[in-house]
Amino acid sequence: MKMKNILIIAAVLTCLLTSCSKKEIPMKSTSTGPVSVTYTESTEDIVNPERGFYQYAEIHASDYYPLDQATLAAYRTVHPIPDAKYSVSSSLVFLEYVLDSFKNAPLSADFLARLNNDCATARAAGVKLIPRFVYVNTTQTGSCPAGSICPPYGDASKAIVLGHIAQLKPYFQLNEDVIACVQLGLIGIYGEGYYTDYFGDASENAQGKLLDGNWNDRNEVIKAMLGVIPADRMLQVRYPQIKERYVYGISANVISAATSEDEAFTGTDKARIGLHNDCFLSGPNDVGTYVDYGNSATPLQDATSALRNFESYDSKYTVVGGETCDNSYSPQNDCGPTGTAQTEFAMFHYSFLNAQYNLSVNNDWVTGGCMDDIKSKLGYRLVLKNGSFPAQAAAGSQLEVTINLQNQGYASPFNPRPVQLLLRNQSGGKVTVIPFNTDIRKWYTGDVVLTEKLSLPGDLAAGTYDLLLNLPDKFASLSSRPEYSIRMANGDTWEPTTGYNKLNASLIIK
Repeated sequence: MKMKNILIIAAVLTCLLTSCSKKEIPMKSTSTGPVSVTYTESTEDIVNPERGFYQYAEIHASDYYPLDQATLAAYRTVHPIPDAKYSVSSSLVFLEYVLDSFKNAPLSADFLARLNNDCATARAAGVKLIPRFVYVNTTQTGSCPAGSICPPYGDASKAIVLGHIAQLKPYFQLNEDVIACVQLGLIGIYGEGYYTDYFGDASENAQGKLLDGNWNDRNEVIKAMLGVIPADRMLQVRYPQIKERYVYGISANVISAATSEDEAFTGTDKARIGLHNDCFLSGPNDVGTYVDYGNSATPLQDATSALRNFESYDSKYTVVGGETCDNSYSPQNDCGPTGTAQTEFAMFHYSFLNAQYNLSVNNDWVTGGCMDDIKSKLGYRLVLKNGSFPAQAAAGSQLEVTINLQNQGYASPFNPRPVQLLLRNQSGGKVTVIPFNTDIRKWYTGDVVLTEKLSLPGDLAAGTYDLLLNLPDKFASLSSRPEYSIRMANGDTWEPTTGYNKLNASLIIK
């Protein structure tokens, strides 16, 4: 035995002294265990689809000026806002169509064609739209109790409204890819459902509340709109009670149940109705946003606590956005710790806000030092933290992948889109797409973990592949456009020419 050990030692020493080749020395195989990657977070203000500060556009049917592609494309780059202390980059355009020529007539074929052309312009420019159709966006003074806003207000009858909704169906269906969500509009000045000639005037100018018939008429309009917009697009209404009275009936109380996680994103009417607050942070009840407007048997009364509670739960699963409107509610609408602006954004899961109004409110966030935080957190902000990936695998096998990330934004993405692992062959660049079984709309604020065993194609060629994460738009018309893909908030991961996020790992297929 001792002699055998001596012979082995002698053989090794001989090899060392005579420079034996590697073939003559037994070597251990390289480990094939998982490779861990850690990612660096970026502080960059990222322009991502369907979130952030939006730009405002207004088009009158009586004097139609179409959207301009160069203007829309420029919104995607950082640009100043006139009279503001801040600059933004925008992927969203709020588009208010004023149907002033059609208050007593059907929409014309020319007008409908122009709508489609505007969507084509938005598509070419790389932005998405938030359309709202209204009949009037001006007010008139008089001797009425409200003083500065007097009837007649200038909106249209229910019959006209329902006729127009039916005409708009092809527009919504054809252009779903560039429509982020739809705002109800149609009723009252600015389409906000308050000062209206036909759907119940709850102001001091008239009955001071809404009656059962008014609620029924409004619900009919909501039902019609939900029926013409695509099934996976949400409809925003102006007040939380509008949703309650639609979902639970015209006698529903203000403590009705909000959308639950089990109900979220199921395609039901309840799951598809969100909110646009056009007087965000303007006072305790945001100028009537959180008011119980009564019915035939009950009075108009304050319901701030109950309706804010409803919205705080409901908004986790539905789209919320809007604009500020009045700076008199200061310092409450300022940055923390004195103000509650950031807390309110988070509580109500805001995805977008008007970049151009109200500048007095918005400028205070620059002065107070929280504007950059708000800009980065509106909607979602997805940050890769770390990942674990196999170093090698065989074609047709299971690939176990773990990716840890965080959503640091106020909300999850509100529209569906694929989440894909890409394998790109380093020799030739062919890309293989493997879908994750996840719903990005449920990537709520906080930690998100993707852990899956993904099936590799049986015919996957041998070679070395780069691993990438892709979150493209769901529509073929946009899925290869980087402007419509989600960029992770990390350094050294984004590929601007492809819209892919590099995972900084590779896989050998044997």
